[in-house]
Amino acid sequence: MTVSVTIASFALGIWLYLIFAHGAFWLGRECDDEDPPALPKGHRWPSVVAVVPARNEANMLPRSLASLLAQDYPGSLSLLIVDDQSDDGTAAVAGSMASGASRELVVVQGRPLPAEWTGKVWAMQQGVAHAEMLGKRPDYLLLTDADIEYAPEALRRLVVRADAMGLVLTSLLAKLNCESLAERALIPPFVFFFQMLYPFGWVNRSTSAMAAAAGGCMLVERLALQKAGGIAVIRAALIDDCALAKLMKAEGPIWLGLTDRVRSLRPYPRVRDIRHMVSRSAYAQLRFSPWLLFGTLVGMVVTYLAAPILAIFAPYPANALAALAWILMMLAFQPTLRRYRLSPLWGATLPLAAVAYLAFTLDSAYQHWQGRGGAWKGRVQALPVKR
Repeated sequence: MTVSVTIASFALGIWLYLIFAHGAFWLGRECDDEDPPALPKGHRWPSVVAVVPARNEANMLPRSLASLLAQDYPGSLSLLIVDDQSDDGTAAVAGSMASGASRELVVVQGRPLPAEWTGKVWAMQQGVAHAEMLGKRPDYLLLTDADIEYAPEALRRLVVRADAMGLVLTSLLAKLNCESLAERALIPPFVFFFQMLYPFGWVNRSTSAMAAAAGGCMLVERLALQKAGGIAVIRAALIDDCALAKLMKAEGPIWLGLTDRVRSLRPYPRVRDIRHMVSRSAYAQLRFSPWLLFGTLVGMVVTYLAAPILAIFAPYPANALAALAWILMMLAFQPTLRRYRLSPLWGATLPLAAVAYLAFTLDSAYQHWQGRGGAWKGRVQALPVKR
């Protein structure tokens, strides 16, 4: 057996496993398209406090906060905006929206970032602490980002699902912008890779240790969070959503799904904008390990690049095996492309997107080695390299 046949067979085996034995991640069946379980008639609607960390988000708040204020939620809902040391008038914009709002909206002035805390987690901690001091503590905390827009029924559906299923954490992966060429080429692959890394079906299975969440929209049961030790447990996490999911799954069932009802307002018009989003935390995903980085490099090459290269350049039978692997790869990508309303032909470009994300991951490692890891809005948040 030649080397090309061996590699092609291995690539084909990988895709057969991913499609048939990896939690059916590629189908995207874990979503909020269907109505959640109904609450019993006469059931009391739980109270919710939305905690919104905001650092230099003045241009996002008019839409994101307006969507939260416009929720058709029948129960008590109030908003806490934590101004995380902004210098663009974020607090003033949020304060102006509080005047005359139909729901309570409080602006919390964030304190300086302590050592060993990441910025967003510290802002969440301050918001949660403020919620704990309210006269009537909420049943749920909606931990959400300042660039997230909610459909009017989104929170009601979230709470119904969480309450009916007894979930301690309910999270939705916000629909990302997909308009520019860079977004169309790289955003659907980002969603596809995230589902591959954390198959939602396994995340949602109580018997599985797999835990993940999407930080833009996380509904957390307050008492369960308190029992788990609070936000302080994940104080140093760059990937705070998955760290919180792991923490909460030890306390009870969690649920993660796709949605069209929760959308990100943040645009990524250029490739470098997406690179910055990914490289901020990609090396943290690998636990800052050079060995895991090397393994990821080899795995990505075999999984995504070997098939198209061998399908085009290798002789028979390696080219036939590789072509079949490439076809399976394209088929697996189709449900994600349909969700983002893109042509099926984009499926053929998934290997190129994999090259881009591999480059972003290498850049993430380089930035960490240079002491600039986790950079976000003027902060370098990753722990420094030990020399």
